[in-house]
Amino acid sequence: MSRRPPHVPEPPNPVERHEPLPWEKSKAALGEATAAERQRLIMENPSYIEPDQDVGFMHEDDTRGVRLQLDYFKAEQGIAHHGIKRTIVVFGSTRLQEPEAAQRELLAAQQALATKPNDETAQRAERLAVNRLDMSRYYHVARQLGQLVGNAGNGPKDSRLVVMTGGGPGGMEAANRGAFDVGAESIGLNVTLPREQYPNPYVTPGLCFQFHYFALRKLHFMKRAAALVALPGGFGTLDELFGALTLIQTRKITPIPVVLVGEAYWRAVFNADFLLEHGKIDAEDLDLFWYAETADDVWDGICQWHKANGSDPFDGPNRTT
Repeated sequence: MSRRPPHVPEPPNPVERHEPLPWEKSKAALGEATAAERQRLIMENPSYIEPDQDVGFMHEDDTRGVRLQLDYFKAEQGIAHHGIKRTIVVFGSTRLQEPEAAQRELLAAQQALATKPNDETAQRAERLAVNRLDMSRYYHVARQLGQLVGNAGNGPKDSRLVVMTGGGPGGMEAANRGAFDVGAESIGLNVTLPREQYPNPYVTPGLCFQFHYFALRKLHFMKRAAALVALPGGFGTLDELFGALTLIQTRKITPIPVVLVGEAYWRAVFNADFLLEHGKIDAEDLDLFWYAETADDVWDGICQWHKANGSDPFDGPNRTT
């Protein structure tokens, strides 16, 4: 006796149905006059919004832990997606100008002072312009360093080691711009502020992340850092520099090279010898950083440090316990 094959129905549409389910029609549509208003009140109440779509809920104190996780994970996922293992982190003042822009500022300040030679405000503006022009040479240093890092390893398409900055203008822009010059990827970690800041245009699209929490931004600066390079800067640069030195001093992270660009500037801002003489640091802490003036000196020093350390700046994230 022959066996009939089983009847196999056609797969159903993943969304549509031939017959609607009972809940697809509102009670009001079935004739209950007051149901529409009650359903409207239910559906417009924030409790009805899916949690990830409820902005008010997501910004409550009780959901801070979730926001911290998201602040960390979005950047983590994006960086990993690009195959990035390590970073050369570059900090520096947002006020660091290109030499051409600094020269124009000085000319304008000199012209203004010529019309009011005894005006203290004009005198101060001229002094600041002179200093900014002097500092502007470090814009080129940062840009050249970005080019060196971008060309390192197997060339610009080798994204194991990339430049990472705070994503803003000035010294950060210069380092991202150097990587951009040679066609290499680079990262910018921006942060939301009361006054909106634009990312510099040289960060790689898809690798510019905006953080809500400074703490999570700092974690990402240090997690993959193969070196930290500090250009002349202000409060923000000092904050990141001293935070990193503390982590290295206490061995909270595996030591990495720290390079201060512009010895005269940094010795005036940060008197480590004074701290040593007053017993606030140890002699060995002076070896946690060194000074450099050129991009070649910075890059060669970083490579020399890793060679002496037996470490590979192209491989593996830093230990951040």
